[in-house]
Amino acid sequence: MNPPIPLREHEPMHRHSSWRAGGAARYYAEATTVAAALRLAAWARAEGLPLVWLGRGTNLLVRAEGFPGLIVAYRAHGWQLVEAGDTALLRVEAGAAIAGLARRIGALGWAGLAWAEGLPGSVGGAVVGNAGCYGGEVAGLLQSAELLLGEAGATWPTERLAYGYRTSALKSAVQSTDTPPLVLAATFRLLRGDRDELAAHMAAIAAQRKAKTPTGSSCGSVFKNPPGASAGQLIEVAGLKGRAVGAAVISPVHANYIINTGAATAADILALIDLARTEVFRQSAIELELEVRII
Repeated sequence: MNPPIPLREHEPMHRHSSWRAGGAARYYAEATTVAAALRLAAWARAEGLPLVWLGRGTNLLVRAEGFPGLIVAYRAHGWQLVEAGDTALLRVEAGAAIAGLARRIGALGWAGLAWAEGLPGSVGGAVVGNAGCYGGEVAGLLQSAELLLGEAGATWPTERLAYGYRTSALKSAVQSTDTPPLVLAATFRLLRGDRDELAAHMAAIAAQRKAKTPTGSSCGSVFKNPPGASAGQLIEVAGLKGRAVGAAVISPVHANYIINTGAATAADILALIDLARTEVFRQSAIELELEVRII
């Protein structure tokens, strides 16, 4: 069976990961419509290939040995805003960059997404992982998510997503490579705000982010914060700040970041992940849980 759209074979996934590291995908494609996503999923099933949906690669690492199936980046990014007095509903397709969306919506005078200024990743990834920072999170303003479940579409209200800290009912399902769900679009509830105040708020967030975010290629926070603790502080207390394996280093600025300093491999990064988990558990009896996805 021929693929429904052109595919790239043996695609190096370091090109599609903010870590700038990772093995190759047997097949890689980019879908900009629901119809294309459906056809690609059907082709993968017919060929017996595992399937992974990709947003913007800001929390993904493909192991050095590569991925033997199809990775599809979903790129649809359109949005519509429906106003109703001092409230509005914003429907946005999952491939949109959430930071850019926050800036555009804020410039229009709508409040709710300012916390996402500078946040890497797509709307779809944010919905799956209940992304949040600076006092806000997806669960606080999401009204519903449109999903592709196998060959059927569905719309789930926020309650069905069962949000928790950096998790949702979708997150474990997305880890499957058999018939993983795909977030197609999300609808957010917004409130009218003052444009100048929103601009100032986002500028302050941008300054804070710049001041405390390590420079270099990374996937942001590697581990979730354990209840009542900070993953970065636990790794720092374990004496691992600045520890390097190959060209990967646990950031001396923020220990929950692993930085690719130039030519790090997936194996280098995974070695540091294993080291951090082992040492934190040995010294603090706390088991760190990954925030990034390894395939």
